[in-house]
Amino acid sequence: MHAESRCPDCGPVAPLHVPEHIGAEIVASVVERIQTGVEPRRPAVPLWCPWPLPPGWTTTGVAWAGDDRLGVRATAVACAGPAPLGAGPADLVFVAEEPGVGLGARYAGVPGPDAGPELAEALTEPGPGHPGHVGRAGIRVAGHPTPLWLVNSLTDRSAYAGEARGLWLYAIAWPASAGHLLAEDVVLHDLVEWTPSELVYGAPSPYLHGKA
Repeated sequence: MHAESRCPDCGPVAPLHVPEHIGAEIVASVVERIQTGVEPRRPAVPLWCPWPLPPGWTTTGVAWAGDDRLGVRATAVACAGPAPLGAGPADLVFVAEEPGVGLGARYAGVPGPDAGPELAEALTEPGPGHPGHVGRAGIRVAGHPTPLWLVNSLTDRSAYAGEARGLWLYAIAWPASAGHLLAEDVVLHDLVEWTPSELVYGAPSPYLHGKA
């Protein structure tokens, strides 16, 4: 018998909570949950959301991983809108998590609890001009330039990983070509600090609800 949630492959895992709907009251309840479990030596896990949203985009879901004993250890925010290059609709999921939680790796389709090995490989790959060169996405997180590195993922999506506030930061895009959005002027804002009243909400994300 085990007191914690367990994965048959990975062992103990933080249980994932995904509200069925999305709206201002749902975001407020998740923010309250995050703030309630904050410990003095462990800062609150951010709830990263693009703000302002790209033209035509909406917020389509929030999720968190953790329990009453350990508090919130990972968060996810989903958005949807028109894909770049006229490729139809696109979805983005931003994940912030403590090391070893595995939520970002799950959405990215990366084996293991986090993208550490994949990121290490990306950081040691050949430089520009080499056929094996892998680019990076440069976004701004809470006002700071933050590089995200492309990591291997399932072929139906593109996944980037990096670090912000001492935690893993993932950006996963469906379809794979939607990753070009991260080459634009994307700014991530922490909804735990302030949730804009102008935030627009759309239909619940299928990727937060198990399609990924």
